[in-house]
Amino acid sequence: QVQLVESGGGLVQAGGSLRLSCVASGRTFSSDPMGWFRQAPEKEREFVAAIDWSGADPAYADSVKGRFTISRDNAKNTVYLQMNSLKPEDTAVYYCAARLNYRAYVPTTAWVYWGQGTQVTVSS
Repeated sequence: QVQLVESGGGLVQAGGSLRLSCVASGRTFSSDPMGWFRQAPEKEREFVAAIDWSGADPAYADSVKGRFTISRDNAKNTVYLQMNSLKPEDTAVYYCAARLNYRAYVPTTAWVYWGQGTQVTVSS
């Protein structure tokens, strides 16, 4: 059974940093893209960042560009999201996703596997 387990969320003050991790088990994703999404209360789940199998040419939502960095360690079947200069509007549940149904990062329907999410709360 495939599982994606996120960790690293928590409460942080505005301007602070957090590093999220997502460990996959049940199969290897070393040949697949992996990504991060987030969902704030009463809002739809939105794309944050994605990375292809090689780690080259990562993609970011405009709202996090320059502040967040996605990376991966294929040997550990893990994807990371380094979040710096956090803002209150970054508050959300952050979800890890893996493997694409079709070649598009942004739509949630493009992704096959999802984690359960980790809460990130940024206080002002």
